[in-house]
Amino acid sequence: MLRRLLAITVPLLVALVAALGIPLASAVVQRETQTTYLDRLGDASRFASLGESALQSDRLEALSQEIQGYDHLYDVPVALVSADKRILLASRLGFDPTDDPEVTKALNTALNGGVRPEPEYTGWPWRTGPMVVVEPVGRDSEVVAAVVTISQTRGLRAEVLRQWGLMALAGLAPMLAVVAAAWPMSRWVLRPVGRLDEATAAVAAGNLDVRADEVGGPQELRRLARSFNTMVDVVGKALNRQKAFVADASHQLRNPLASLRLAVDNLEPHVEGEHAREAHQIAVEEAEEMGRVLDTLLAATRLDSARQTEPVEIDQLLATHRAAWQALASRSGVTLKIDVPAGLTMQEPPGGLGSVLDELVSNAIRLSGGSEVVIAGKHGELHVVDNGDGLTPEERELALQRFWRATKHQNVAGTGMGLAICAELIESAGGTLTLHDAGPGLDVKVALSASRNGTTA
Repeated sequence: MLRRLLAITVPLLVALVAALGIPLASAVVQRETQTTYLDRLGDASRFASLGESALQSDRLEALSQEIQGYDHLYDVPVALVSADKRILLASRLGFDPTDDPEVTKALNTALNGGVRPEPEYTGWPWRTGPMVVVEPVGRDSEVVAAVVTISQTRGLRAEVLRQWGLMALAGLAPMLAVVAAAWPMSRWVLRPVGRLDEATAAVAAGNLDVRADEVGGPQELRRLARSFNTMVDVVGKALNRQKAFVADASHQLRNPLASLRLAVDNLEPHVEGEHAREAHQIAVEEAEEMGRVLDTLLAATRLDSARQTEPVEIDQLLATHRAAWQALASRSGVTLKIDVPAGLTMQEPPGGLGSVLDELVSNAIRLSGGSEVVIAGKHGELHVVDNGDGLTPEERELALQRFWRATKHQNVAGTGMGLAICAELIESAGGTLTLHDAGPGLDVKVALSASRNGTTA
């Protein structure tokens, strides 16, 4: 989370610095270009003034020495060009600026209209051309010549780069300072969030002894941590009361039921007559049913939020339970088949995957009314399929609810809780238990991840 926060903040800060720096960088270029141009323009104007006097007096020697000394000192060639574009004077031997189209265009403007042409050069660091300055000699329609200076711009571009570097440093320093301050500040703000996330994950895994940090971080997060800890305390107390109730109910109800069953059994020698024996048998069955209902309710009550799962080898699991399933199937006249690939691994829910399969196989054998039960499997899935009467779509939706029993199974021993508990166990492990039509029969599909961090198939 800290990296994501900085990944959002730093680009915004860079964009802000760029939004301020780009116009400023452009202003630096314009300023340095203008400064250099005005300097060259002042020199060219002086040469134009001297040239006008020299042309009128027909004495060009002094001007020639002047422009040669200027060229030698500043490395800026100068030429005096006549109205018909002949080179009258040049600071260098063979220097003819009229060969350059840019110079020719500026000369046409100066000689034909007597107007000083606007400079076209801007001192961007990537533009390597020279700066051309043309100053007309004379005024208005009396322009008789023009002074041309061609200045190299290496110094101008170097100065622009230097100032840009200083600006970058000036912008980078506060940006780094902000980032340096944001890093510990973000850690201070987000550290309680990370600890709260860890505490939440631990509580979700069933560890109710974990508490969030109520000391560090902003006041709002400390208040959130206190509320979270209060909530965990309330949930922990409720679960403790539930466990205490389970223990008390187990003790208080099992003993009376055991005594009732014993008393009913002791009545058997004193029962005479067919109707009396029938009533006695009904009483025995009712006592047994009450015991099964109690066991089922206690098992359902023990289902908590624990989500710790462990991988289990399906081959070993089937080998452990197959004999019991086969015996039950044989007593009921049902054929049991197992078609599960070797090496299949799935995450075992709390209470064990074997207990879930025991319930599903038992239901298929006892309640389906079919002659065959098949246990099939593939990656992340187990299927218990029978070829019996099956369930209607409406019955399949209701079958996973507690205490629901199909009308045709009302006289068969059972509580209507087993399938619902199995579904809750599978869901507590992050899987699903669903019912599908097998045409004929019923297909109970158990989907569990093949690894601890995998997704449910």
